[in-house]
Parts: sequence; C-alpha cells; structure tokens
Amino acid sequence: MTITERARAKINLTLRVLGRRADGYHTLESLIVFADVGDDVRFHSGAPTAVRMHGRFAEAIAGGNLIDTALARLAAADPELTLGSVEVEKLLPIAAGIGGGSADAAAVLRAVRRVNPESVAPWDDIAARLGADVTVCLANRSSFVWGVGERIAPAEGLPLLHAVLVCPMGAAPMGKTRAVFSQLSLSPAGPTVDPEPLPRFTDVAGLIDYMRSIGNDLNAPALAVTPVCAEVEAALKAVTGCLYVALSGAGPTSFGIFADADSARAAAASLQAQHPEWWVAPVVLGE
Repeated sequence: MTITERARAKINLTLRVLGRRADGYHTLESLIVFADVGDDVRFHSGAPTAVRMHGRFAEAIAGGNLIDTALARLAAADPELTLGSVEVEKLLPIAAGIGGGSADAAAVLRAVRRVNPESVAPWDDIAARLGADVTVCLANRSSFVWGVGERIAPAEGLPLLHAVLVCPMGAAPMGKTRAVFSQLSLSPAGPTVDPEPLPRFTDVAGLIDYMRSIGNDLNAPALAVTPVCAEVEAALKAVTGCLYVALSGAGPTSFGIFADADSARAAAASLQAQHPEWWVAPVVLGE
C-alpha cells in the first residue's frame, strides 16, 4: 500500500517567546496556519525501511533527517507497527522557518497511523519529542500553540488569507535558529498556563489587526542574524496591494498578505522577476 501525504508549509502568524526553561527549551505562544504548498510524502507500507529525497531542494539535505528519527521512534514505541519506506519530493526550502522538516516527519506519522489504525502508539508524544513544530504539523490544521509547542488548540473560523511567501535562498547560516533565540533576553520560564481564548475574527482586517498587535518576538533577532530578511520585508512592503508583512518563525521566510488571489499572484510574479534568486510562492493560508 502506498499513501501520499502533503507536508504543508507552516506559517507563524504571531509568535511570542515567554521564557527559557532550565532544559534550554523556550516557552511560547503562536497562532499557526498552513499554506497550500508543501512537500509530497509517499509512504510505501511493508517495504524495507528507507528514506529517499528528491526534488528541487533535496540536495540541501545531507545525512540522516527527522524522518529517520521518526521511523526509529515509531519502531521503538510499538514493535508491531507496519512501517515501510518513504519518498519525499522536497519542494519547500530547507531551514526556512516554515517547518519543512517537521511537516515531513508529521506526514510520515500520519501515514503510519493510517496503515496501523488499531495501534495505540503515543502519536502526540512521539511528535512532541521530535521537535517543537511536529505536534502542530501532525494536527495539520490552523491552531493556537503554547508551552514548548506540545500544547495545541484548533483555531476555528479563521478567514483564509491570500499571501506571498518569500525566502532568500542561501541566507540561513548553520545553527540559525539557535543564534536567533540567543539574541533574546529572557526570564526563566514559569509554569505553563493555558492562554486566553482567541478572539473571533469576522474578516481579514480583524485578523491582521490581531497579528499586528502581537507580532513576532523573533523578528528583530532574525534581522540581526540574517540581515537580508530586512531586504525581503522591504520588497514585500513595496509591492502594490500588500496589507501586512511579517516573518515566519525564526525566518528567513517572510510573508505578505494581500486582498485576493490575483493580487498575490501579481505580487509574486513581480518579486520573482526582481529577485530570481529568491524562492517566491503565492499561497492561500488556512484550512
């Protein structure tokens, strides 16, 4: 049996970093949505366990990856699971702040779960131990996330957003995320408490107002570590019709919000023509 899952790009519409735990993990709050672009993950159940990468960005991945770790932890959690081989068409840029590796691992978890519907493997626990974004990528729906990424609640009723994603290729240095977080002056994290419920958003303007009021605590640190992010933000803001610009996660991918699909496609075409070295994608964000 072959199962195909789309590992969609994860976008942080907002991101607050609340503190640093004694174990080095950071507590946060983030409103996360998914784009209609992603990697294609094919799981061949019963085949010898192996992972093959191909596609535009496959060559940027060297050695083992999060999918290998996910398969190993699944086998340890439930030796009776039917596992298999994985093929990934890598269409999302690497280390881009849009959760590509986390989304791939989560897609494999979903595929294995579909093949093994009777298994009582601790799917959410395995996801949480793989990385901060894997739990929400496993859920694969708009969510509000808190704690160290392991606590999520569905963010229902969000308006769809027409957007353009822009990643300046080759901009992210090794260890970029750690370097970005190290720029923050943080207090020790206190006990994790449930956040206030999200407001009800009746239109795009209301959601943008909320996004602007919260922002992304990693924006300034990311600009310090990867200065080209400022050029990307400026280019997006300069495009006709752009309503709002922000950084996703620790970057270097930024996103701009537009009123409709035609405006987003026109903006993407203009940006790609001006900067052919950048990865540019017009997308819809949300369910």
